[in-house]
This record gives sequence, structure tokens and C-alpha cells, in this order.
Amino acid sequence: MALALGLRRGDPFRLGSHWDGGGVNFAVYALNADKVELCLFDTSGHRELARLALPGNHAGVWHGYLPEAEPGLIYGYRVHGLWAPQRGHRYNPAKLLLDPYAKRVHGRYDGSELYCDHQPGNPAGPDARDNAAIAIKSVVDSPVYGSFAFDWQNDHRPLVPWEKTVIYEMHVKGYSQLNPAIPESLRGTYAGLAHPASIAHLLALGVTSVELLPVAACADEGHLISRGRVNYWGYNPVALMAVEERYAASDDALGEFRTMVRALHAAGIEVLLDVVFNHTAEGGVGGPSFNLRGLDNRSYYRLAPDGHCENWTGCGNTLNLGEPRCLQLVLDSLRFWAEECHVDGFRFDLATTLARSMNGGFEPWSSFLAAVQADPVLNRLKLIAEPWDIGPDGYRVGGFPPGWAEWNDHYRDCMRRFWLHHAVTRGEFARRLAASSDLFERRGRQPWASINFLTAHDGFNLHDLTAYSHKHNEANGEDNRDGNDNNHSWNGGAEGPTDDPAILQIRGRLRRALLATLVFSQGTPMLLAGDEMNHTQQGNNNPYCQDGPITWLDWAAADAEQIAFVSQLLRLRRDHPALRYARWFSAEAHGGYERPDVLWRNAEGKPMTPGEWDGRDQFSLLVELGPEGASERCALLINAEASTTLFTLRPGRWLRLLDTADPTAGEALFQHQVPVEANSVWLLRLDQEARVTW
Repeated sequence: MALALGLRRGDPFRLGSHWDGGGVNFAVYALNADKVELCLFDTSGHRELARLALPGNHAGVWHGYLPEAEPGLIYGYRVHGLWAPQRGHRYNPAKLLLDPYAKRVHGRYDGSELYCDHQPGNPAGPDARDNAAIAIKSVVDSPVYGSFAFDWQNDHRPLVPWEKTVIYEMHVKGYSQLNPAIPESLRGTYAGLAHPASIAHLLALGVTSVELLPVAACADEGHLISRGRVNYWGYNPVALMAVEERYAASDDALGEFRTMVRALHAAGIEVLLDVVFNHTAEGGVGGPSFNLRGLDNRSYYRLAPDGHCENWTGCGNTLNLGEPRCLQLVLDSLRFWAEECHVDGFRFDLATTLARSMNGGFEPWSSFLAAVQADPVLNRLKLIAEPWDIGPDGYRVGGFPPGWAEWNDHYRDCMRRFWLHHAVTRGEFARRLAASSDLFERRGRQPWASINFLTAHDGFNLHDLTAYSHKHNEANGEDNRDGNDNNHSWNGGAEGPTDDPAILQIRGRLRRALLATLVFSQGTPMLLAGDEMNHTQQGNNNPYCQDGPITWLDWAAADAEQIAFVSQLLRLRRDHPALRYARWFSAEAHGGYERPDVLWRNAEGKPMTPGEWDGRDQFSLLVELGPEGASERCALLINAEASTTLFTLRPGRWLRLLDTADPTAGEALFQHQVPVEANSVWLLRLDQEARVTW
């Protein structure tokens, strides 16, 4: 690289750094800045070699072209301008800034106070101490030219229909870190997830789509670093388009991630990413200045009248997607992951934040949602919202537009309370079993819009849901103050580990009943990785900082019977379309016997009365499923009572496909009446129908 050539005007429409074979174009948005300097570093990243003022400025985009610069060049920006925090301006050229469009990052945040843009103890004064030697920096990358090209080998997206989708939420590292079938050097990495042993487990289970916790470059919070912990989940981004390198077994994190996607696609498994566009790792006042705060704080963040960031995310700041350039950054990030990494969809963390208008209110057709809907790359992907934040009117379940699915916490809480506490009515249970039509049957949305889940990365996992009545988060170092206290869990009679066979039987029954309910509900089921193994988090319902045995799946202790049971459930769902109907159930009769899509009956086989729907004294239900177009009729016998319940079937011969009280019982034919044991679910298929009116 010949630095003596200096910079010339570049292309302002290619944000980030782009190598074209002859040099590198640099472009960065800093609307209110007076000057932007490109700073170049040696290969260690510690010694600054040159500062070159970007010569061009078009509509707030500063740009320049450096001839003969090549991939691998380490760089950052110093941005000059007004320091007026009360007005939202926080320009401080003593702080080196990371390119928000960086595809590779050099270094890692160490918690140093030198990242803070203001003086210690004086938020009104700029800190003049230079942090370039320790600051995280950008690296010029090129996935297009020369040795950086990637061979996708005719990769094709699996394109799993929504009604056949089964999501498996997982952490890249935690999934394979303890798997003895994977070479030790690959465990806990993208390569480890791509390993045949990892993929074989997913295929044996029958899941169709993995949903990865965040894999964009992130930073650990200062308070965690000071306690020797990390942000294990990764919901603290610093570079939205850079692959997190701590999950890479090689020096080429991007290439390894792509290889993983290619391997999963070859197995027919989709890759969905959990993405964080509601806040950044810069936090609130006193937080580190990595990039956006120092580039254009007023443009990128939602600010209160005093110039401080609004905190509608609980993380210190809130990105302002009502501002065009912030919106562009998010859309460009999504296209990067979709086009350059071939991912199949996204789960949007705190998605309500993304859908807020300039005045802060939630808008079903906000600029972000409208832009995604109109984008020919993004609108064909799976789009999943976490439909809440902690801002004004932030709880928006059911409020997203057609084309979007949403995490349905109504489902989670209802099923926990029904099976573990008898605290909801059969009417509420039926609504959730039928894809929550009260929330989602509107504006052309379909049942798949309800992402049904019992557990997720935040909260108890399934083992602990039935083993702990209270959270036990002492390992997080916050005196058990963190995490939700309202878990709707039940320990079965003893808190935590026990060898009492009666308690263990109750816990096993409840786990299997919950899993069967999840898989046989209409809508899109989501499983948490490890629930099939009966993994325990030792009662920790907020293991965001636990990079160890609490969160790493223990393959050596995996419950083989529960793994087989989950696989059995998913096979039944695949084999019986009535369990995954693509449309809403209709009350209109159809078919040769003129019956509706679904029949709701009490255990005596009689139609439910209003009093039975709304009462809280009985917890058994017979559900007959025969959607129009399905070639068969199935029945679910649901018994959440504490004792065996006798169910009366309508005339005909019924084949039992599953008894969750005894999953190994095998198929058997029944007529008229069947005893269903406590805390269990039966699945039946109508084998021969009697020609009488029921």
C-alpha cells in the first residue's frame, strides 16, 4: 500500500469499505460532522500510521478512495464537530470509531473507560484522552474478489412452507461445545454446527429450521467484564454486518459461517438469525462510544429533550429507524445476511422498537415494516417479530402486518398455567391450541403467524420449568435479583434435583404433555435446544452471562428417551396434516358427514357448554380435527386432571397413535370409551367411521 498517494474523492453510495482490485473506497455517514478523518493502522492494530481527511461529502456521507489499498487494511474514523450533549451532538475526535458497515472487526472491547466520550464524572465535558491504541477497529474485507470469493456449490434455500416449519432455537457455541462426537477443535463453533454429528441430531429430531441467537459482532458489557463474565447471548451488537469471531474455529469467520449455512441447506435445514436492531452496545450515558454515537448521535438514536438516549429497550439506548440513514443501515445489514450469507429469515429482537414512527408510536406500516414489505430480497424470507419493548404502548402481540410471524407469549403462559397450575379455562386453552385466532386471524394473516413456544433462551428451560418453583440465578452475581419472578413453573413437590420416584414421574408426565401440546397445536412450534435432552440450567432463568455448563448442552447426560419422544412427536406432526393445517379452522360443515374442521367436546363426548368453557373446575378436553382437504380425522384427548379420566369417543374405530403417559405403548384400536391417565395426552386417528349421527 502506498500511503503517499493520499485520498481522492470516492463513491458516496457504497457505504463501508469496498476493495475493487485497485484500491479501497471508504464512505461513512456523519451528517452533522465538520470533518471526518480516515485513520490507518499497522497489522497489530495498535500503531496509527496515518490520518487522511475524507475529501468528499454528499448528503452527509463522507467519502474517499485510497489507491493501492488492499483487503486486510485496519482502519477507523475520527470525527470532528460540535460537542453539545444537551442538543444530542457528541463529536469527539479523540475517540476512534468503528465503521458501522464493517464486515470484519479487529480487537475486542476490554471495558476500558477510554471508550467513554465524556470526562469521568462530568458528562458535560469531552474526554480528551486518545483511545486509538486499544479501540476496536474495522478491517477492509472483500467477499467478492480474488481469494475472498466463496464457492456456494449451487446452494439452494430449503424454502420450508410455514405450515411445515418447526423452529429450533439454539446458541452456536452451547449446542456443540460438549458434544464428544465432534472434534474438540471444532466444538462451539460454526464449523461445529456444520459437522455431520450436529446435523444428524437435527435431522433425527425432525426440526426444519434452526434459529441462531445473535451471531453479529458484539461486545461484553463493562459490568460483566469487571466480574469476569461475558454477554453469552450476544444481544449487544457493535457491527451489524460482521460475523462474531469468537464462534469461529478458523481465522475466516465469514467463510466458516457460510460453510455452515451451506451444510445445513444441503441437509434441508433453514437458517434463521436472531438480529438486534433495537439498540447497540454503546448503552446510555457513560457507555462506550464505538461508532454511531460519535458519528451522528442525533441521527442514529432516539433522544429525549435533554439530549440523552431514550431507553425503550432496557439497554440504555434506542435506535431510530424513523431516520432514513439508520433505516438504511438496518436494511443493508439484512440484505448482507440474506444475499451474502444465504440465511433464510430473521427473528427481530424487541421488534416493536423497529416499528415506531418518528413520533415514537407503534405503526403497523412504519417506515421499517413498509420497506421490508417492498424489498424483493427480504419480503420472501421468514420474518419473525418479538412483538414488544418497554417503551410507550410497547406490547403489540398480534399487531404486526401480514407476512410476519410473532412470538406468542400468550401461548407460553397459557400452556404453563393450564398444565402446571390449573389456572386458565378450557376456553383459553382452546384458543391457544387453535393458533390464537383471537390475536392473529385478521388482515390476511394465517395460523403460522403464531410462533408457539413453551420455553426460549430467556426464562426457564423445560427441565427447570417442571423442577423449580423459584428462580436460582445466584451464579449471575446479582444476588438473584435479575430474571423474571413470574414463571408459572412448578417443581412437582421438591425444589430442584430429587430422587423421589413419584416426583420424577410427575415431572416426566408434565414435560411430555407440554411437549405434545406444543407440537400438536395449530401454528408454528418452536423448541428450545436442549429441551429434547432434558438439559438443566440449574434453576437459572436468566443465563445471559453464563458461558459454561449452565448453558452448554450436556450430551453425555442427554435423556435418550426424551429425545426419542420429541422425534416421535415431530414425526406424527409431519405424517398427519390435520395437526398442521395451513388455514384457520372453519365452523362450516364439510365432507361426506358434514362436520366442521374442529369439534370441541368434554370428556363425556358432549359439546362444551358456556359454563364448561369458562369454568376452572375441570381440565379435560376432547378435540377432533378434520380440516377440509385433510384425508383423515384425528382426535386429541387432553387430560390435565390429577387422576385418570374416562373419555367417550364418537362411534367408530379409533387407532391410538400416542399416549404421552407411556410413549412406548404402541398403536392400539379403541371404541367408545378410553381411560386417559393423569397429566397426559392421547393422539388418535379415526380408522373406521360408524355411519351414525353423533
